[in-house]
Amino acid sequence: MSWTWIATVIYFILVLLVCLRNIYETGSSTKTMAYLLFCIFVPVIGILFYLAFGINYWRKKRYSKKMSEDEKILAYMKKNILQYNETLVKQAEISGDDNGELAAMLVHSLQSPLTRNNQVKLLLNGEEKFPELMKAMEEAKHHIHIEYYIYEYDEIGNAIIELLIRKAREGVEVRFIYDDFGSPTIKKKIEKRLRDAGVEIYPFYKVHFYLLANRINYRNHRKIVVIDGCTGFVGGINVSDRYINNPKNKLYWRDTHLRIDGPGVYYLQYLFMADWNFCAPGSLEPAEVYFKKTAALPGDTYAQITGGGPDSAQPLVLFSVLEAIYLAKKEILITTPYFIPGESIIDALRIAALSGLSVKLLVPGKSDSKLVNAASKANYNELLQAGVEIYLYQKGFVHAKTLVTDGKLTMIGTANMDHRSFELNFEVNAIVYDAGFSNRMRTVFFEDLRDAEKLDAEQWYKRSFFTQLPEKLARLLSPSL
Repeated sequence: MSWTWIATVIYFILVLLVCLRNIYETGSSTKTMAYLLFCIFVPVIGILFYLAFGINYWRKKRYSKKMSEDEKILAYMKKNILQYNETLVKQAEISGDDNGELAAMLVHSLQSPLTRNNQVKLLLNGEEKFPELMKAMEEAKHHIHIEYYIYEYDEIGNAIIELLIRKAREGVEVRFIYDDFGSPTIKKKIEKRLRDAGVEIYPFYKVHFYLLANRINYRNHRKIVVIDGCTGFVGGINVSDRYINNPKNKLYWRDTHLRIDGPGVYYLQYLFMADWNFCAPGSLEPAEVYFKKTAALPGDTYAQITGGGPDSAQPLVLFSVLEAIYLAKKEILITTPYFIPGESIIDALRIAALSGLSVKLLVPGKSDSKLVNAASKANYNELLQAGVEIYLYQKGFVHAKTLVTDGKLTMIGTANMDHRSFELNFEVNAIVYDAGFSNRMRTVFFEDLRDAEKLDAEQWYKRSFFTQLPEKLARLLSPSL
């Protein structure tokens, strides 16, 4: 019996076992078939690809541990915050709000409270976000909770570090979570300085070997700041000089962030505390000082937070986007830097456009990833055929992640329109149910269109076979992009 024959038998058994696991664990039939074909027809590489990208390792030990810790905070939320939400949801529906079903889904499924009496402030690009953020942190009295995917040790990064050190020395509790893959310089240049000053800082999910894809997959892509339990920041802007448009930066960076003051911050606080209790030793217990009861603020803005990740039982970030699209009656405006959303959102947008709604999609003219850009283009044909208008941003790079429907609802957050954000990364979106704010967002969207080029459907269809083939091939890899 030759070693070649033995190796062939072992490899055949391995392929069989991997294929059986894929069939048993992968929920989507399309993904199941794609992984099966890849494993069978691409020797060795196909198996390694599936093991790296196809298995949700969080469903095992890490999932159980984190969910157990999260339940403690949710129990506090239910007792002290959520008891009024049935009434709030009913009030939203009775008042004629077309998005009451979305609010109800998130209350019932995610236990994310629908809150009112919030003040919300739109922050465009880093030049608006960072001064607002630093001013709010300067005013902190009890705690600053900060969580970022990318934190760079540059001019703005260092300025915020100096502020955090000063606040910690004043006696303010400062807790800092960073993504170990997205922020590699923190460990080398920042972590010790912060700890020496009294700041508690930990990586969300420590990466020991950067080439291990199963570790890189589960990124904490959230950008959350919570100050004294009553002020929060969330959106697409990480901490980096590249987000500030000034003469130093050649590339114009178009992004969107949100400041929330009021009870809408509660669920942002919950997400931070849940992440903190996963990555830090000990446990941060919920208390009124972290969920501060605030006096009613001017206005009556409804706001709600949706979070998701591989530890979630349901892909509620995806579901919330789908529900918003389905509930729209007249108009859907989407801005996203990465558009590889899968069939459910593609079909929802096609149905909306075919039903007579105005559907507009704004994406980068040039992405920061050629592979992602190619995979995105593979989706444009069927959208254009249904009547969706697609615009390519030309002024620079558009990194904003926003959705506006009917001038009534706005989503601003960290989630891109792709499989990674919906299933593999930890994400957070803010939902604002307010006509005044949404119309402001609508105005911003149409201002951005002035710096964009509208795709001509007829010209797009005429592109050559050799132009479209790489895009079709790239789309096959979309679950892992």
